Amino acid sequence: MTYPPSGIIAYLDASALVKRYVVEAGSSWVATLCDPSAANTIATARITKVEAAAAFASKRRSGDLPKASYLKVLQDLAYDFMHQYLLVEVDTALVDLAVELTKRHKLRGYDAVQLASALTLDRLLSQARADRVVFIAADKALLEAAQEEGMNTDNPDRYS
Repeated sequence: MTYPPSGIIAYLDASALVKRYVVEAGSSWVATLCDPSAANTIATARITKVEAAAAFASKRRSGDLPKASYLKVLQDLAYDFMHQYLLVEVDTALVDLAVELTKRHKLRGYDAVQLASALTLDRLLSQARADRVVFIAADKALLEAAQEEGMNTDNPDRYS
C-alpha cells in the first residue's frame, strides 16, 4: 500500500485506531488515512471504543498521557465514533465467526472479534460488488490471521 492511499475502505482495529489519538509509531500515517480530505471510509467495530478507551486510561495511569490530553482524546474518540466511523455491530453471527477464528488462528478474544468484524464487512461489501476492505492493525499475529483469511492488510508501524 502506498502512503496511505485515498478512497479506500479501511478497517482499523484498536491497535491502529489508538495511533490517531496519541503519538506512537505510525501515527502520522493513520492521521493521514483518517483525514476526511483523503475520502477514505474508516470502519471499526463498536467495541473498539472500549479497547481504545482502555488503552488511553492505561497511558494516563502510567503517566504517558497527561490528564488534559486524556480528557481530550476521550472527547475526540466519542465525536469520531458518532460522526466519522462506519461501525460494525457485534451480533450473534459475528460472535460465532469470532469463535471459529479462534479455532483456526492463535487469537485473543477481542482480536478474534476485530477480525470477524472486518471479515463480515468485507463479505457484505463484496456481495454488493464494492471495494474490498483493507484490514489495518499494529499486531503482526492478527495481521497474519487476516491474511490467511484472505484479507488485504497493512501495518501502520511500517510507516514510522
